[in-house]
Amino acid sequence: MGGFFGTVGRTSCAADLFYGTDYHSHLGTRRGGMATYDSTTRSFARSIHNLESTYFRTRFEDELDKFKGEAGIGVISDNDAQPIILNSHLGRFGIVTVAKIVNLEELEQQLLEQNMHFSELSSGKTNPTELVALLIIQGKTFREGIENVYRNVKGSCSMLLLTEDGIIAARDKWGRTPIVIGRKDGAYAAASESSSFPNLDYEIDRYVGPGEILRLRADGVEQLRQPEEQMQICSFLWVYYGFPTSCYEGRNVEEVRFCSGLKMGQTDGSEVDCVCGIPDSGVGMALGYAEGKQVPYHRAIAKYTPTWPRSFTPSRQELRSLVAKMKLIPNRAMLQGKRLLFCDDSIVRGTQLRDNVKVLYDCGAREVHIRIACPPLIYSCPFIGFTTSKGDLELITRRIIKELEGDENKNLKRYATTGSPEYERMVDIIRQRFGLSSLRFNTIETLVEAIGLPKCKLCTHCFDGTGCF
Repeated sequence: MGGFFGTVGRTSCAADLFYGTDYHSHLGTRRGGMATYDSTTRSFARSIHNLESTYFRTRFEDELDKFKGEAGIGVISDNDAQPIILNSHLGRFGIVTVAKIVNLEELEQQLLEQNMHFSELSSGKTNPTELVALLIIQGKTFREGIENVYRNVKGSCSMLLLTEDGIIAARDKWGRTPIVIGRKDGAYAAASESSSFPNLDYEIDRYVGPGEILRLRADGVEQLRQPEEQMQICSFLWVYYGFPTSCYEGRNVEEVRFCSGLKMGQTDGSEVDCVCGIPDSGVGMALGYAEGKQVPYHRAIAKYTPTWPRSFTPSRQELRSLVAKMKLIPNRAMLQGKRLLFCDDSIVRGTQLRDNVKVLYDCGAREVHIRIACPPLIYSCPFIGFTTSKGDLELITRRIIKELEGDENKNLKRYATTGSPEYERMVDIIRQRFGLSSLRFNTIETLVEAIGLPKCKLCTHCFDGTGCF
């Protein structure tokens, strides 16, 4: 997915920029970059590093002295190298994006036909952030250029622009990915994750609305474009992507996870000895479930955090499987002879579930029950890139539907409807395939209620196929 951080103030921004960007490391592992602007020398500084074999802090810590100035932007991304720095009729500017551009090749061809060129090629492919920058410079102003992005990009695109007159923050037109504005004495910041603010002494100032464009300067925030009334923020931010201390649209990630677990625990009739969360994103739900069910919470499995990253990020399946296995260490003393209920965020391919369940039984668990924070993932995501690496058949649900129907696209609405015969059969096949004592998914209604926003403002495409370009 990716995340970004930008700050502008009256004094040097290097430290805030470095730590603020680093606090987005859970959102990506492929590339990291920072850029600053020094108004005294009227110069930009930029650095980009590959993060696939190391961490952001390790790459950038030794070169902080090169980042001079009072304004800067940083990004951690699973896309190609950024920030990009351009000189144009709008002036010089740097740009970072969190984007999923479905019609990238179509837009690329259109720009080439207009005699534009692409210089930031990576593996022979166009850099999405450079494409966004070229769409921006077609406007007479930054606002017009960003609106040109909104009109043309299918998928999603939020961005930060580092200009010679502050930072411009522009949120995706449908609001699928968030931007939060932070404020402290003499400085403002814009971030994907509000969890980057507390330790840098920022307070949440506002949540950028869908399609809204703001200019941040050291002395205040100027609105360049009002927000759209419609919104489709990704519900998976609260389920999986988000850091527990982050808030989107005023709703805290951990609070939502706890609430969804609480509601499930209050209605679940299974008899279990204790509840455990699969680290990290399953823990909040499990704590809520334990309270709702009135059973103890135990740490029967723990994550080894010093060296193992999130398991969805490596590009090869065998590496994802290795990371998924090695990062979680079972506690045999807490497992042996127990009827255990584990909470997790989702089931995508089923690889991690299969391996985890086998380990639990090998360690002496008597029963293994699984509760999932969201409904079954039936549709791959065209909007922010989750569940799209190799298409629908990567989803265990679609593989089962193909086995049952002969076509993975047949009767999808029935399989996505909680309680339907097709839904119940699919869930039971998943349960049997992994040797589970029981398996339950949260409903869309429970998830929406836990988030606390109207369903029309949430994107639930992965679960029910709804969503707008």
